[in-house]
Amino acid sequence: MHTANVQELKELLLKTDEEFRQLATQHHELDDRLHELSGKSYLSEPEQVEETTLKKRKLQLKDRMEDILRRHRGAASGPFASSPMISH
Repeated sequence: MHTANVQELKELLLKTDEEFRQLATQHHELDDRLHELSGKSYLSEPEQVEETTLKKRKLQLKDRMEDILRRHRGAASGPFASSPMISH
């Protein structure tokens, strides 16, 4: 799928699909926290565990968002009917 078309579909889903919007919000919040942790020169053991947990959860959210994108591409005829990808 062309990058512009993927972006258009994401923007459409953010406006029209509540689950996709919630997943995207959670993904963004996890990304913000991971950036906070990566800015530290040293992570305590609990922070290291948190970082690993956040990364796994973020990937789960991304996978679910991809599932929704695929479902909508499959239902769409035209520019959204090709291949994936959500950037990290």
